[in-house]
Amino acid sequence: DGKYTSTNSAGWEAENFAMKQAWDAVEDKLAETEAKVKAGQLSPIAYYMEKSLMDVALLAKYVGKWQWQVKRHMKPEVFAKLSAALLQRYAGIFNVTAEELKNHGKA
Repeated sequence: DGKYTSTNSAGWEAENFAMKQAWDAVEDKLAETEAKVKAGQLSPIAYYMEKSLMDVALLAKYVGKWQWQVKRHMKPEVFAKLSAALLQRYAGIFNVTAEELKNHGKA
């Protein structure tokens, strides 16, 4: 009669399963990174980088720094000394405030 109807298709099942596995892996990695931030092993930059699905190379390009500099900024002792301007640049990339960035993982 010319009307569209929906039907179940087995073709998407494998793709949906693979997609769920991929997102589960992302969520596991994010939880692991957050635990390291809370334990003082990594700075919040690492958490937000993971959350934004970025890698060091991409983040370095966005922030205008070398990759080795971004890796250093992931060390809590180096992160604590970053300038307000650089914190604001990172915060803008992650779409959070500088205060949210600085205080992430603190109780």
